[in-house]
Amino acid sequence: MLSEGELKDFAQGQSLYRVLQPWWDVFSHYLSIMMFSIGTLGGTLQVTLRKIVCVPCQMTSDDFCVVFNHRGTTLRNATTEASFPLLPKGLYKLDLQQYAYIDAVCYEKQLHWFAKFFPYVVMLETLALVIISNLWFKYPSTSSRLMHFVSILHKCCDSPWTTRALSETVAEQGGAQPSMSMCSPALQATSTSDCSSRRPMGTEFLSVLDKKEGEQAKAIFEKVKKLKVHVEDKDIIYHLYMRQIVTKIVFLLFTLAYIPYAASHILFDVDCVVDSQALMPFQPFHCVHSLATIFWLLSLVYTVLMVIYSVTCFYSFWWMMRNSLREYSFDSVREESSFSDIPDVKNDFAFILHLLDQYNPLFSKRFAVFLSEVSEKKLRQLNLNYMWPLEKLTQKVMRNAQDQIELHLMLLSGIPEAVFDIRELEVLKLQLIPDPRLTQKLTQLGNLREIWLDHSPATVDLMALGFLSENLRILRMKFTEVEQAPWWVFSLRNLTELYLYGNIFNQDNTTFVNSLPKLKNLKVLFIKCTITAMPKVITNSIPSIQKLSVDNEGTQLSVLQSLKMMSQLTCLELLNCDLQRIPSPIFSLKNLQEIDLKGNNLKTIEEIISFQHLPKLSVLKLKYNSITYIPVHVGVLGNLEQLHLGHNLISCMPPQLFLCSRLYLLDLSHNKLSAIPIEIQELKRLQLLNVSNNNIDHLPEGMFQCKSLQSLLLGHNNLSVVPHQVGELTNLVVLDLRGNQLESLPAELEECHSLMPSGLLVEEGLLNSLPPSVKEGFQRPDKEYLGKMEAEGVGNALTCNPIICNTAGHGDTACSVIYSM
Repeated sequence: MLSEGELKDFAQGQSLYRVLQPWWDVFSHYLSIMMFSIGTLGGTLQVTLRKIVCVPCQMTSDDFCVVFNHRGTTLRNATTEASFPLLPKGLYKLDLQQYAYIDAVCYEKQLHWFAKFFPYVVMLETLALVIISNLWFKYPSTSSRLMHFVSILHKCCDSPWTTRALSETVAEQGGAQPSMSMCSPALQATSTSDCSSRRPMGTEFLSVLDKKEGEQAKAIFEKVKKLKVHVEDKDIIYHLYMRQIVTKIVFLLFTLAYIPYAASHILFDVDCVVDSQALMPFQPFHCVHSLATIFWLLSLVYTVLMVIYSVTCFYSFWWMMRNSLREYSFDSVREESSFSDIPDVKNDFAFILHLLDQYNPLFSKRFAVFLSEVSEKKLRQLNLNYMWPLEKLTQKVMRNAQDQIELHLMLLSGIPEAVFDIRELEVLKLQLIPDPRLTQKLTQLGNLREIWLDHSPATVDLMALGFLSENLRILRMKFTEVEQAPWWVFSLRNLTELYLYGNIFNQDNTTFVNSLPKLKNLKVLFIKCTITAMPKVITNSIPSIQKLSVDNEGTQLSVLQSLKMMSQLTCLELLNCDLQRIPSPIFSLKNLQEIDLKGNNLKTIEEIISFQHLPKLSVLKLKYNSITYIPVHVGVLGNLEQLHLGHNLISCMPPQLFLCSRLYLLDLSHNKLSAIPIEIQELKRLQLLNVSNNNIDHLPEGMFQCKSLQSLLLGHNNLSVVPHQVGELTNLVVLDLRGNQLESLPAELEECHSLMPSGLLVEEGLLNSLPPSVKEGFQRPDKEYLGKMEAEGVGNALTCNPIICNTAGHGDTACSVIYSM
């Protein structure tokens, strides 16, 4: 016997797959119940009633068995009674055991097998049909997929997100706006969902879901994705279902072929001969099958039900062959809803959905909500807005080094809508955000001028794109693959600065690079990637560029001849390009004001003499190379104002260097210098001198004739004494003496009125060598020191030069040295 719990589990298992059973399977199921009831009824009658009754008879010449009455006269044929002699009285009487024996023998020997086992045949055939029909629910390879699908389907239908998403469709159809993702042509060919038209998410829809409901809906999305991948790769369910139908058709045809013949052998009258002369005087007996009539009627009904069952099987076979069941399209759902990105499915996933439509098409529509990326993004956006209110975002707003109001968002699922309520925002940084969306609310950020997209392929609504086209000035993008870069960039007609990081200049996909000339107002272009030649589309087709910066990340940049076409260029930076010599095309750029060849492999710079053909050249940066000496003809660069030669192998400074009388910044840090020539006094405009990290052991007196010096960086040398003439540098703001062999500081430092306590960089113990009055001045906070200087009438003592220091962002005037110039 089955327990109540086992019966309950069986019933629940049957009802679990009900949604996957089309009407013909349900109808066949009820036919099976009726056929099984026929077998049960027949079996019950056979068990409870006497199956066969036999009486003795005498065979005639024509093999006809004549039954006698109790007087010995015939009963079956009265007309022939006179022709038979009367049997002796008492010979026709048999006891009950003998009759029972005769009944059993005749039942086994003379009754047709179908008449004996009809109820059991019906039950076995019905059970066979039930097993075949339900095999796909129990077969291991299919049952796990079906159970997984049905369980997720119930969760999809019960989720509040499904109802909200479908109800939102009506609202969006009334006031929807298209948005632009502007995917590349290559991406459009391979991705439908990413390049599909997208609709804005109305604020009326983004009502806060219960946190638990939101997490449940998020989990359902993940389960649906995994289910789709798992089920869509094979068509085992489809083939097994088809084999079930074919097997049932063959089985039914065979059954219908023999049942009419077998039913004709269900007879009421049966003649039987029992060979038992020693036990009883009679051998022939006439028997009556008491259940023959009802069995024949039941077989007739059973045959009719089998015919109907066969018709349903043929119909299901025709449905399987007529329709393309291994492909399923959500066209109707896409037309009726805002989820135009719902993908079509195939194989077993498609077949299951076709079966689901036969039960109730609404289920497929509710399930489709969790196949839509748009729906998932709406859910993520809703949860994101809940987790990042305006108050929390305001805490992340800060002022950057350029004194701009900046917001940096990283590792979020999108952009919280509260971001667009920070009206004073000037810089927006988006880092590692998989799907940032700039909606029409972006137009509220009237001060926005700069956007960073670090592995964040943003999509933009049309209204937001118009706003960016008018207002955005600086865009920084970093992507591993060029396909991720947003194509709406080329609609930014007022963009002046573009910074590109990553494999943007992929030789296999030049579409993005070839579109750069669309940016007619571009002035600054920064490229950090790996290229072997300068793209001609940059040098030949973007005449508006004034500053070009290329960081080749250590790969050799060999083809540079096209650079001479950029006649309007004022600043050229070729960083980490593994250059062996200064490229000759640079000498043709007459408007160049700044050249930066940092991080290359330059060993000599003899070509520097050709820079005399660049009359506007004022800044030359050659840091992080292998330069061993400064050529004597450096003196021809009369207009040079900044010279950066730090991190090289230079051992001396030629006197001709000081013919560059316009120099106000000279950086020779991290070299092998042992002395500073006295000719340095010729640099009357010099404001910053950086010779830190060398081998200098003394300072020439001529250096203290550079009265304009504001920053003197002498750290990490071999100085043993600081001359008292240092007091003559009254404009000195920063003095770095760390890492030397000093034992004391000159008291004349008191004469350096512009030197604040934070500007004197020495070891703590050296301050004790100063007179108490001088020491006290350098131990005061900067604000107190500044007030003292202003009280003494030193009005211009603390004028900060932007080359030397940067001003803190909270009103402080404390200056910090910039070492990485």
